[in-house]
Amino acid sequence: MTSLAEKTALITGSGDGMGRAHALLMAERGANIVVADINADNAQRTAEMVRKLGRRAHVEQVDMADTAGVKAMVERSSAALGPIHILVNNAGFGQRALLHEVTEEDFDRMFAVHVRGSFFATQAVLPAMKAARQGKIINIASIWGMTGAPVASHYCGAKAALLGLTKAWAKEFAPWNIHVNAVSPGGVRSGGPKKLDNAEQLRLKEEKVPLKRYCEPIEMSYAVAFLASSEADFITGQNLSPNGGEVIVGI
Repeated sequence: MTSLAEKTALITGSGDGMGRAHALLMAERGANIVVADINADNAQRTAEMVRKLGRRAHVEQVDMADTAGVKAMVERSSAALGPIHILVNNAGFGQRALLHEVTEEDFDRMFAVHVRGSFFATQAVLPAMKAARQGKIINIASIWGMTGAPVASHYCGAKAALLGLTKAWAKEFAPWNIHVNAVSPGGVRSGGPKKLDNAEQLRLKEEKVPLKRYCEPIEMSYAVAFLASSEADFITGQNLSPNGGEVIVGI
């Protein structure tokens, strides 16, 4: 099992779903956790779970679209738990809409949370990572950012933007031994699928996956925790996509 002993991990959107799963798995493996979420009650619940695992937790209520708030969050979190060693840019949301249905406000919110929030969270943690000459940044993208979809083009575009940032940052930060990778989930029994699909819709979608199911959030967290660990020290600029074979890429 990979160890994250005495590391501090900032996980955005960790009040529930995949973000909470990331937080709890990293805590089990030794990390102290900054639980950042727009929902304060959910964040507090995750923090309580982290503390029950014997790790320290610091809670931040933050809207990732608020750039000043994101920077202040990192400052407070670093003061509370020490320098951030691991950043997981997980916060996000889905909206299924055709192009003509997407308003300017919808578009701006989608890119503000997924792209601008991740961009400036990374900018805020970077000085300490450079000073330590080490760091792990994991961007949570999506298979829809890889392949597109017949709905939610603004979501697909935002997730594709995260993949572009991953590749650029991997090259830019490499001189400081800072590794940047992406995880692009396929279907997860969390978040969008549970909120936007009924049981029959979910069953039909799972039937199209070669492994005939969507994954549990913890299965995505294993990939995130691996990329955050020393076992992934020669991996940077890559996109890992646990998706049950729904999307197969490579040579």
